[in-house]
Amino acid sequence: MEYEAVIGLETHVQLKTKSKMWCSCANAFGAPPNTNVCPVCLGMPGVLPVANAEALRLTVLTGFLLNCEIPRYAKFDRKNYFYPDSAKNYQVTQYDRPSTREGFLEFEFEGTIQRVRITRAHLEEDVGKNTHFERHSGVDFNRAGVPLLEIVSEPDLTSADQAHAYLNALTELLAKAGISDCDMEKGMVRCDVNVSVRPKGTTTLGAKIEIKNMNSFSGVRRALDFEIPRQIEAVSKGEKLRQETRRWDDLAGITAPMRSKEDAHDYRYFPDPDLLPFTPTEEWIAAIRATVPELPLARKQRLMRDFGLPAGDAEVLKSNDALADFFEKAAGGFRNPKAIANWIINNLSAQLAASGTSLADVRFSPAQLRELVELVDSGKISSRIAQEVFVDLFSTGESPSAIVERKGLAQVSDTGAIEKICDDVIAANPGPAADFRAGKVAALNFLKGQVMKLSKGKANPAVAGEILERKLQS
Repeated sequence: MEYEAVIGLETHVQLKTKSKMWCSCANAFGAPPNTNVCPVCLGMPGVLPVANAEALRLTVLTGFLLNCEIPRYAKFDRKNYFYPDSAKNYQVTQYDRPSTREGFLEFEFEGTIQRVRITRAHLEEDVGKNTHFERHSGVDFNRAGVPLLEIVSEPDLTSADQAHAYLNALTELLAKAGISDCDMEKGMVRCDVNVSVRPKGTTTLGAKIEIKNMNSFSGVRRALDFEIPRQIEAVSKGEKLRQETRRWDDLAGITAPMRSKEDAHDYRYFPDPDLLPFTPTEEWIAAIRATVPELPLARKQRLMRDFGLPAGDAEVLKSNDALADFFEKAAGGFRNPKAIANWIINNLSAQLAASGTSLADVRFSPAQLRELVELVDSGKISSRIAQEVFVDLFSTGESPSAIVERKGLAQVSDTGAIEKICDDVIAANPGPAADFRAGKVAALNFLKGQVMKLSKGKANPAVAGEILERKLQS
């Protein structure tokens, strides 16, 4: 019997706010342990939380990015459990009335557009961090109370590679919109995986296995590559899988049992009595909707549609908003946008990397880059000379035309001058000349290269090619 995997992901993302969710403590990574804490985030008796307005805004903005419904009534609940990293013995979260629900995310996978339904993106607080040493353990509560968005997908994913692509698309979207820095090394993104298997073609879900301890997206992929075959092998032998939580051991490359999987009633959810329900106004929601940026996939598709760029170029540009903006300003209304994309992706990116600068430091404008491409397209300079001009353009910001004029780099199209150079090249290279006459077409390119070398790149290559071919065939 053939089996298929059914995968749903719970992605926890720390929001990009200056302070924590319920207090004014700094939301900052890297501070000494237990220094960004106060009675509120430590859950001391008698304290009252106050919701972070920016976290509420970022949550609703995420809802729009994920095509979610934004309810006009949401509330906060207490999820009760005991664990050392939770000073309160409960976590403030959203249970049955979240701030966003029923959306979807579209992303590219294996050449097609995939859609994964989003159950909800609800707001909660992060907990502390346990650190285990050889003979003792410690808890750092600096992270406790940091605004955390839990994005829950429907079980619409079917493979480890597809799950990996979904996570990359999701975090790219959130980072570009300023929701989170999505730095996994700093714990800003964490992921739990829910996976089951079932006979292919059936609709009944199998026993849901949750995998925790994911510290990278490659770890998610590796964990699924182990867990899916493990489950298939078990059910193929007639074993009955039960709902449970397993942990991923990245060093060993295996999942191992942790505990039986909890149900909602195990956490005894109830509305937090210290927090009022959240009832956003229509005006507030409309103001957030107006700030929704263009989604990365939509931008890629538009670059391909409006500028005729190939998928590879559009992918590079949509991954860097600054470069994409620069391209659109340079290529708007221009007849050769592909050439401008080439200069940005290859030359400009290389110069930025080599100089250790950013696009904000560039001395020339998009219009000046377009001017350089126009000089090449019109035949005023060769592509080789354009490379030299670009180096000057990057370092000085002087207009390409002025650089060409100042350095005497204008392309020579005078047939008389080029004919003399061609005669010299043919005389100096009898072997390649004979090869071309014998039918070896590639020899012409060598001879043309010699013309360009002798003219210091100034000869019009098209004219040079025509003259060489005529002389060699006569």
